[in-house]
Amino acid sequence: MAFPLKLTLVATLSLLAACRSDPIEFHTLTPAQLPANTRAATDIQIEGLTVPPQVDRPQIVVREGNTGMAILETQWWGASLVDELRSALTDQMVNGNPNRKVSVRLEVQRFDSIPGQYGLIDVKWRLRGASVDENLLLSCRSTLQTPSGPSIDELVAAQQNNVKRLAAVISQAASNPQKGCPSTP
Repeated sequence: MAFPLKLTLVATLSLLAACRSDPIEFHTLTPAQLPANTRAATDIQIEGLTVPPQVDRPQIVVREGNTGMAILETQWWGASLVDELRSALTDQMVNGNPNRKVSVRLEVQRFDSIPGQYGLIDVKWRLRGASVDENLLLSCRSTLQTPSGPSIDELVAAQQNNVKRLAAVISQAASNPQKGCPSTP
């Protein structure tokens, strides 16, 4: 009688140990420290934001080789990728011309994350004025790439840098749309 009980106990403990999973780590595209002047002058409204469906999920998606993708089950964004991008851009965009209210529509074409290589964001964006006479101010495309180390933290930092640079480009265009599409820094 004691042997089957021990066997059942060992089997149960083995199953419980096998079911143990690693804790989920959460990441954000909003940097810990934002520039001091962004809160006072931010009035660029995001009217629309889309990302490719392959990466629009709470889990971080990375590329593997030329054709593969991996969904990292223990590495998550703080929200869906669309919400993370919206929040990070809203926090960092500054309109240098407060007399002109503008909005931006963003279509992310690619959001590639390759540990040990780079983070890349390729975005088509349209800047629009609030008044009828200046409805479409500018239509641009920005491709930003930042080298990354092998860890997920380094990869997220690379994508944070890309978002920061994209916010700067859109802010520059909002301040003076007559100059055309700014070059990506």
